[in-house]
Amino acid sequence: MKNKSLYFPLLIIIVLSFGCSKKSESQLFVGNTPIDTNTIVTGIETPWEILWGPDNYIWFTERPGRVNRLNPETGNKQLILTIEDAFEYGEAGLLGMALHPDFSSSPWVYLVYNYTDGSAIKERLVRYTWNGSNLEQGSTLINNIPANSFHNGSRLVFGPDDKLYMSTGDAGNTSSSQNMNSLAGKILRINPDGTIPSDNPNPASYIWAFGLRNSQGLAFTPQGFLYGSEHGPNSDDEFNLLEANRNFGWPSVNGFCNLPDEITFCQANNVKEPLYAWTPTLAVAGIDYYNHAAIPEWQGSMLMVALKASKMVSLKLSADGQSVTEVANWFDGFWGRLRDVCVSPDGRVFIAVSNRDGRGTPRVGDDRIVEIVAKNTIGVKDVVSPEDEVKIFPNPVTDQARVQWASASGEVSYQIMNPAGVVSRVGTATGPEFSIFTRNLNPGYYILKIISRGQSASVPFLVM
Repeated sequence: MKNKSLYFPLLIIIVLSFGCSKKSESQLFVGNTPIDTNTIVTGIETPWEILWGPDNYIWFTERPGRVNRLNPETGNKQLILTIEDAFEYGEAGLLGMALHPDFSSSPWVYLVYNYTDGSAIKERLVRYTWNGSNLEQGSTLINNIPANSFHNGSRLVFGPDDKLYMSTGDAGNTSSSQNMNSLAGKILRINPDGTIPSDNPNPASYIWAFGLRNSQGLAFTPQGFLYGSEHGPNSDDEFNLLEANRNFGWPSVNGFCNLPDEITFCQANNVKEPLYAWTPTLAVAGIDYYNHAAIPEWQGSMLMVALKASKMVSLKLSADGQSVTEVANWFDGFWGRLRDVCVSPDGRVFIAVSNRDGRGTPRVGDDRIVEIVAKNTIGVKDVVSPEDEVKIFPNPVTDQARVQWASASGEVSYQIMNPAGVVSRVGTATGPEFSIFTRNLNPGYYILKIISRGQSASVPFLVM
């Protein structure tokens, strides 16, 4: 029920970036690491899965039934498959995707989508072959999985054992999660050819773990541990360490085993508690493991995006992978609903924005895929040393602040803008020190940009 883990709030410092390449939109600091955010592609529709392919392209699904390859350097998008019988309604449609780990010799692409059978909505797992230009030779591996217009899962990921792992939702029938004769509300383990692995907990069943409500994130770490994000009802979104033949409690347990009835059920049914839980819920979605030195603050963390909460969360894992040691929030409200995240081998992070899914408020250009990349410099033109930085005090600002910039002389012009670049106020002053006034500005983060004699510099500040 109630979250009993520690929470570490973290602030993001924002600096507008000028003269940066590749559609640089804004620059932020993750701890001491400067990063750029860039939009890679716009105008897509409910991107559900994004993953980094062995060809150094981003492969992604759109819920209406489309599969695409995206060049992350140019933004060029290639449609490689349309699944005509994918049924998009509510949360249903084309969902998860995985590529075979030995793609050069087995160029198989696995997809899960919803379809109709009479008046019923169902789910199936299919496999296609990549021929170098599109997907062909589709075959059904698992059919007739219970589904609905909501609670369908479904992520796909290959494990280090070369088995395919698939999450399914309870499809609105909560009792299915504890029913070992139903594939709903489970983690399934599948051979690449669609057969049941002989070393599954039950060699006659795909079921590997059970007692789940609606897991929409799956990711392995190099240690071989499988983690999942799980949608709670009105409380207790979960981050789970998934294990074979373990019961994760739903619908008898929400979050931790800390109420009398939950404790009894957990003790009797081999229930594994989550590593972390959130109340209020975030609508947790895709996850991926970050293990690169490019952004050291995230190294050794699971990155998880959220739909309702419209942010990314980093969960630092302990050395043995058995606990979460630190939690921090990022990009709160920057882009809206976030559906999935993937990490490239060079440490870049890509996020799928999902404002056109029927529950968001689309912005111009939505939906989109955003790149987050570490930068070696802060990207502010002509500011090269700490002594020459713009200083603003006090910060946070309540009504008035003093600004100092040693490089400013004579008349200077300045702009106050929000992180999206929308200008709220402009003015002129005489440098190198002057005052700015923030009355009538809404509380939040802003950037002060100053221009003096062909030079420009920026400084972030907070209005209370």
